[in-house]
Amino acid sequence: MSEIKYYSQEGLEKLKEELNHLITVERPAISAAIAEARDKGDLSENAEYDAAKDAQGHLEAKIVKLQTLVSNARLLDETKLDTSKVLLLSKVEFTNLKTKITQVFEIVPESEANLREGKISITSPIAQGMLGKKVGDICQIDVPAGKLELKITKITR
Repeated sequence: MSEIKYYSQEGLEKLKEELNHLITVERPAISAAIAEARDKGDLSENAEYDAAKDAQGHLEAKIVKLQTLVSNARLLDETKLDTSKVLLLSKVEFTNLKTKITQVFEIVPESEANLREGKISITSPIAQGMLGKKVGDICQIDVPAGKLELKITKITR
């Protein structure tokens, strides 16, 4: 049984685009490489053929995995999100009370986390420490470097 995972619209679209690319671009390219290697004669000692068949196996496994993810994906309705407290897909502005630095992170499903884009995984210590909190709440979060005290200043979608 496959696990159901939740995605934002953007995350689900990226997943579908990757799957489409694998099927429409990568799969034909590997088939062509196999055909070209096969045309070179003796398959028993043809390293190119073996490598292409191996690559095909890896590609097909990846396609099956992505097809399973897409079929079990559930889309989060971002229009119905409550912005009175921190939830999945909340964009949270907070201030580190020790450093006085203000940051904004969006809390996203694990598969969509990207720190460069300001998206942190819902399973991260910071997100876990903020879930359910409201504007003005102070979160004390244990991280490897010690304890963070973060004051939530704004919650949006």
